[in-house]
Amino acid sequence: MTTVLIVDDQPLQRFGFRMLLDSATTTEVVGEAGHGAEAVRQVAELRPDVVLMDVRMPGMDGIEATRRIVAAGGRSRVLILTTFDLDEYAHAALRAGASGFLLKDAEPEELLAGIRAVASGDAVIAPGLTRRLLDAYADRLPGRQAEAGRHPCVDTLTGREHEVLVAIGQGWSNGEIAERLVLSESTVKTHVGRVLAKIGARDRVQAVILAYDIGLARPHPRIT
Repeated sequence: MTTVLIVDDQPLQRFGFRMLLDSATTTEVVGEAGHGAEAVRQVAELRPDVVLMDVRMPGMDGIEATRRIVAAGGRSRVLILTTFDLDEYAHAALRAGASGFLLKDAEPEELLAGIRAVASGDAVIAPGLTRRLLDAYADRLPGRQAEAGRHPCVDTLTGREHEVLVAIGQGWSNGEIAERLVLSESTVKTHVGRVLAKIGARDRVQAVILAYDIGLARPHPRIT
């Protein structure tokens, strides 16, 4: 049973999520919060497996709440629920430590699968979808390093691990990495795990963020 905290400033939105999650046999709603500060407090008290986090809320928004929840070092993982076409802060929430994102109009099965994925320590969204999100907002990402590819944690990677990080940043799946680097998928999984550990990333989403930040991955050219 995966425990879930619902965070959204809209009561009807929270009610809808609760109805869905209460009807599932694999999830249990342990609390609700209407703003970020309340979410941070309830996470510390309830220690849910997953936090469904809205981004735009009065007072402390979902980005700052995510940052504080992740910084506390607890077991709870954050799944951002956002209206992608309108919400320009989704990438900032991922940078703050969220484990992924889903659209608020996602199908019920998608939301439940996303919760399971996050609870198991994986990223909710496929690497290619992560790439497209970052491509959309790459010109707004702050803090890119002037010298491409230089970062203290990246310097600890072996040559092969560096190749794998670049591939993750390109949005390749484990199967694609295995094919292009002529490795078995089990070997790729081992390398990915080591890369995430060395760079301090919670999941592939955070690895893609780092790859963009230091210039190992770049946005696709835009067609106008």
